Amino acid sequence: MALRTIRTEGDSVLSKKCRPVEEITPRIRELVGDMLETMYDACGVGLAAPQVGILKRIAVIDVGEGPIILVNPEIVERAGEQTGEEGCLSVPGMSGQVTRPNYVKVKALDLDMNEVEYEGEELLARAFCHEIEHLDGKMYTRLVEGELHRVTYDDEEE
Repeated sequence: MALRTIRTEGDSVLSKKCRPVEEITPRIRELVGDMLETMYDACGVGLAAPQVGILKRIAVIDVGEGPIILVNPEIVERAGEQTGEEGCLSVPGMSGQVTRPNYVKVKALDLDMNEVEYEGEELLARAFCHEIEHLDGKMYTRLVEGELHRVTYDDEEE
């Protein structure tokens, strides 16, 4: 596995619609491994393939319950509403208020091309929506209510 460069806002690859994955090849498996390593290294909770320059419908998510790998994902159900802070590895150091569904159900394929379904609430629902939108060339910044603001993280270890 290797760290990949995360593309940032303004890079044209982030505004393009991704192509479906037709088969799981060794290169796709390597990409998924690299995406997970890159996401963890950047302290993110999700990463979509276009964020590392690959126009394939693949996303990885981990909100602290272990990695979720989504191949050709689609949201099939949504309910409720939540408004909260949202950021993106492709817009480093910035955050904004975004309203999303509080519950989503996602249908996707796993790395064996088996259909899987995931249900998520709160942060996981937000992550599903955010990453799947990346696959359609959409950035969360278009949904921000008000202005983006700078986020600082306390680097002190306790």
